[in-house]
Amino acid sequence: MRAALTLVCLVSAVEQLPTITQQSPASMIAFPFDESFTMRCEAKGNPEPEYRWTKNGQYFDPSLDPRITKEDESGSFIITNNGNVTEHQGRYRCYASNKLGTAMSEEIEFVVPHVPKFPKEKIDPIVVKEGDPVVLECNPPKGIPPLQIYWMTLGLQHIEQDERVSMGLNGNLYFSNALQKDSRRDYCCYAAFPRIRTIVQKTAMSVVVQSSRCLDRLPRIALPDSTGSRALGIPAPSLPSIRRFSMPSFLLPVASYMHTLCCLHHVYSVTPTPKIEWTKMGKGLPERVSVQNHGKLLTVLRVQEEDNGKYMCRARNAHGEAEHYFHVTVEEPPKWISMPESTIATVGTEVRINCVAAGFPQPSTVWRVNGQSLNDVPASNRKVFDDAIVLHNVKPSDSAVYQCEASNRHGTILANANILVMNLPPMILTEDSQEYAAVVGSSVIMHCKVFSSPASTIMWTKDDTEKSVEGERFSVHDNGSLEIRSVQKEDMGQYTCFTTNIEGKSAITAILDIKDPTQIVEPPQDLRVLRGTTAQLTCQAEYDRSLRGSFGILWEKDGIVCLPVDRYIVDEGLLQIINVTHRDQGVYTCTARTLLDQDSGSAHLIVLDAPDSPADLVLFEHKDRSVRLKWVPGDDHNSSITEFIVEYEESQWEPGRWKKLSQVPGTRTSALLKLHGHVDYRFRVSAVNGVGRGEPSEPTGRYKTPPSAPDKNPENITVEGHLPDEMAINWEPLPPIEHNGPGLEYKVSYRRMGTDEDWKEQVVKRHSFIVKNTPTFVPYEVKIQARNHQGWGPEPKVVIGYSGEDFPSGAPDDVAVEVMNNTLVKVTWTRVHKDKVHGHLGGYRVNWWRLRSLLQSKKGHGEKHSLTFSGDRTHVLVPGLRPFSEYSLTVMAFNGRGNGPGSHPVTFKTPEGAPEQIPILRATNAQRNSITLVWAPPLEANGILTGYLLQFQLINDTNDVGSLQSVNITSPDTNKWVLQDLELLSRYKFYLRACSRVGCGPPISEESATVPEANVSFFTGQSTTLSPPSTTTFPMANVTLPSLVPALLNISSSVSDNFAKISWIPGREHKDSEFYVAYKNNRKGNWKISEAVNTSKTFHIIHGLEPGTVYTVRLVTKNGLDNSSIFEDVIKTRGTGLASMHGGIATQSWFIGLMCAVALLTLIVLIACFINRNKGGKYSVKEKEDLHPDVESQGMNDDTFCEYSDNDEKPLKGSLRSLGGDMKAADSGDSLVDYGDEDGQFNEDGSFIGEYAGRKERCSAEVKGTVPITA
Repeated sequence: MRAALTLVCLVSAVEQLPTITQQSPASMIAFPFDESFTMRCEAKGNPEPEYRWTKNGQYFDPSLDPRITKEDESGSFIITNNGNVTEHQGRYRCYASNKLGTAMSEEIEFVVPHVPKFPKEKIDPIVVKEGDPVVLECNPPKGIPPLQIYWMTLGLQHIEQDERVSMGLNGNLYFSNALQKDSRRDYCCYAAFPRIRTIVQKTAMSVVVQSSRCLDRLPRIALPDSTGSRALGIPAPSLPSIRRFSMPSFLLPVASYMHTLCCLHHVYSVTPTPKIEWTKMGKGLPERVSVQNHGKLLTVLRVQEEDNGKYMCRARNAHGEAEHYFHVTVEEPPKWISMPESTIATVGTEVRINCVAAGFPQPSTVWRVNGQSLNDVPASNRKVFDDAIVLHNVKPSDSAVYQCEASNRHGTILANANILVMNLPPMILTEDSQEYAAVVGSSVIMHCKVFSSPASTIMWTKDDTEKSVEGERFSVHDNGSLEIRSVQKEDMGQYTCFTTNIEGKSAITAILDIKDPTQIVEPPQDLRVLRGTTAQLTCQAEYDRSLRGSFGILWEKDGIVCLPVDRYIVDEGLLQIINVTHRDQGVYTCTARTLLDQDSGSAHLIVLDAPDSPADLVLFEHKDRSVRLKWVPGDDHNSSITEFIVEYEESQWEPGRWKKLSQVPGTRTSALLKLHGHVDYRFRVSAVNGVGRGEPSEPTGRYKTPPSAPDKNPENITVEGHLPDEMAINWEPLPPIEHNGPGLEYKVSYRRMGTDEDWKEQVVKRHSFIVKNTPTFVPYEVKIQARNHQGWGPEPKVVIGYSGEDFPSGAPDDVAVEVMNNTLVKVTWTRVHKDKVHGHLGGYRVNWWRLRSLLQSKKGHGEKHSLTFSGDRTHVLVPGLRPFSEYSLTVMAFNGRGNGPGSHPVTFKTPEGAPEQIPILRATNAQRNSITLVWAPPLEANGILTGYLLQFQLINDTNDVGSLQSVNITSPDTNKWVLQDLELLSRYKFYLRACSRVGCGPPISEESATVPEANVSFFTGQSTTLSPPSTTTFPMANVTLPSLVPALLNISSSVSDNFAKISWIPGREHKDSEFYVAYKNNRKGNWKISEAVNTSKTFHIIHGLEPGTVYTVRLVTKNGLDNSSIFEDVIKTRGTGLASMHGGIATQSWFIGLMCAVALLTLIVLIACFINRNKGGKYSVKEKEDLHPDVESQGMNDDTFCEYSDNDEKPLKGSLRSLGGDMKAADSGDSLVDYGDEDGQFNEDGSFIGEYAGRKERCSAEVKGTVPITA
């Protein structure tokens, strides 16, 4: 700020001549609707200039007129429009003076327009003969240009103008030859003056056209009395007399201004109306011409000096031609060739002031000094030449303002030149210590603007050196600025500008900082997207981090900025266009810019779409059974058209439904369409490209073909018999469009194959026919021919078919069974003789059923199974059998009629197999170093059960697992095992398999953990007891149970429909400990945690539960390191209907004891059922077998089985994969949902004591035991 004030003070200390900075235009029009008019004159100088005015060359003081308001601190004044400003009209000039000289403004003309009016006059009617020329004169009044002329009627209807009737540049209306229709009484000329918003009307004129016999004449050009035209084509003596009337005068003078319009106009009088031609003599017309007004007006735009010359217009009709010549001279107002320039001169030097102007006519030049004529201010050291003034040996008193004014008849131009004579030491006007910044590779200009007299020398240095900066990249401009091109990092630093003249010297410094350039490192890539999808363009840039505040990325489409509105999402380097349309296609440019530079990258976005519908469909080459269709393809939307689809619609059979007729390659635009007879067609075309099929075109008109005989006979003829003595003949009827005419019917011909019988024929209209009383399964020859009212179709082809089939009468012999393994057997037989098949052999059906398990002595008729095998075969494989079982099996043949008799049953036995997976395994009664495992025997032992294989391994929360240990349990009746010597507070995984003499079955797995010495019990909502889970962790942390937890005894719960009460007895230790109660709805899965609960409270109530809903409840420790689960179980609230009934019973001790007894008894009964079933205690069911069951003809290849029937045996639900080498496949053994009822729970004795819903959470599937804990 201090430097700026210093600069202002330095400048203000230098005296300056006055200079006009602003003035009013050379012409001012006082429109009546303006409120005021400002005569503006403002100037600068030091000392501050004073102002004076002249009006019409005489001194004028605006302050003396009370109607004029003078502005302060300028020479301007305001004339108020009080309704009468006529006396202010005149030519004004402003003078600005101080002690050094006087500046003068251009002359300002203030015009007060009058309202133009047509004179009141009486105009006699104009009577002419038909064919004679007519001129209606307008003679508009003078007014403020521009002037616009209109010819209208009194009803304001425009007079129609054409080649015969036209308006001239002077406003007159010309009729080259009058017609009867030109007679009217209200021809009015309207003159409009837009600048003063005025339209005036001339008195209406009347024209009467009298009839004439002959109207054909040689063209004549309406000319003044002295004319340069001549008539051609007819000898002069035969020409009719020329009517002499005034030729229209030009709106412009003889010489037209350069850079305006030059208009040449002529009028001809002739019948008939001629054609007009314009030429320029010596050379052709310039390109800037235009012919208007039906050839009568030639306009030259932007007139130049070369447009000088001779122009000719020629009028020509059938009877001859006439010519007229125009001489055009181009004039122009004054313009500067060498304009006087201001200068600062040193004392004792010579000053030359040039003033050269050009124009046509040549302008005259007038010199003034300080607004006065040179003659009034003589000077001995001044010499005046034609185009210059020279001042010799100037001194400070020669300081003045010189004016040069050049004028011709087209205008005046004025120039002021300030001549200041003084000696002054250098004054640097640029601020000191100014900072500049530039990017590497750009150019920078550091300023050093100096004011001095005489002119000073300027030198730039860098940093502390005294040497001037040099090099190809450095240059000092005339104004003192230093320019550095292709700047580099080493150009950074402090620069000093030194300036010196004979009066003194001065210096300033400038600081240059070099930045890294902005560069687009990942420009947007060209993109092709489908219409309606989202287009995404990315742009990444690098820039100097010090310019972070000014950095930004701008996106443009075809040069227009993409604003983040509507479908455009703009996020710095990302541009997303949602729901792209065809309007979005274009070039997208991303510009990364800072305050110093910018860089850009562009990409083309191409929008793909299905093609537009073809247009301009045309039918040609019409024939009875064909027509050619052509079309114009629509826009392919940037994906080449691959094909055209021609569709048709007919009006008789399926009107309104379009069907495909032909497909044409995308390179063709026509197609020869093959048609059917007697069809009324319409056609349309749609185009297909890589995007898809476009919309169809508009349909063509109807095209109807004449009727004809059928072109083809029915196809897909089938001959079959549903009964042994019948033969059904069916065929695919001809589509209606292929009838080719009315009255379509079919002739059915048939005869036995291999005989000389005559063809039997029957004519039918349907598409089927049944032949009665045929022998069983005999071959026939059949043919079908179509005909209509126009005649028969072509000769039909003969097909071979058979009459009806009967059931097979023979059964397969020598049926034998070979056991392949314990679930697969191979069945063989001798095929049924073809004479006993009585039809086409469909294949063989194998039926089998299980008689008994070999563990049982009593036989039964088990569930029946069937497999069908197609084709003529003698052996198959039957899979899916149960091991260690006895089966019975039969085989029968089948054909299209049905099954034949079954073979004699064959009995076979399957060998022993490995047992199925154990259905239930639970770990209970977890102690500090032991865990009890309880299980149920397999549902199917598949042999004689010999025992169990128990394996287990340590799986604590580390990635490493312990070695796999095994225990062989040799007693098959064992269903409980206690594992001893386990590690304290450790988690184990157990695998259990059932074994027979063949081997062991797939494993079932379970996980559990040993507990600390302070064992506890936890009761369910029905007063059941809960056992602690093994190292169960709350979702907030995954850590093992800490060694110090609140000791709680006899944890129990009681539930209602919407709340649960958790009760406990605090242990002797940690009586004042705190913990949390957490619970979640198992269906919704969101945990809720209570406030901290003190163990001494003995109970906690959970409110706001949903009726009939299952919840998981956890008791969670409170410490600063983790939130570990102490106990966890699942409870279920009662339904609303049972809450009131059982609300108080569930908590009674007698009720709890009763429920435990019932649960124990239930488990004992269930175990007995399992044992009884394994010993053959299954009930057998005898199903009645149909004599001829339905045949399924789908078969399979040799030695493979086909599809199962509906009563096939299915694999046992819930069976798991075998353990494999590393036991990883048995983890799904935790689930009981596939084996038990949904109302069962399982305690440590193996009995069901409560609800079990098959949930996936481990806590809901764990065995809960009653384990008292000693604190």
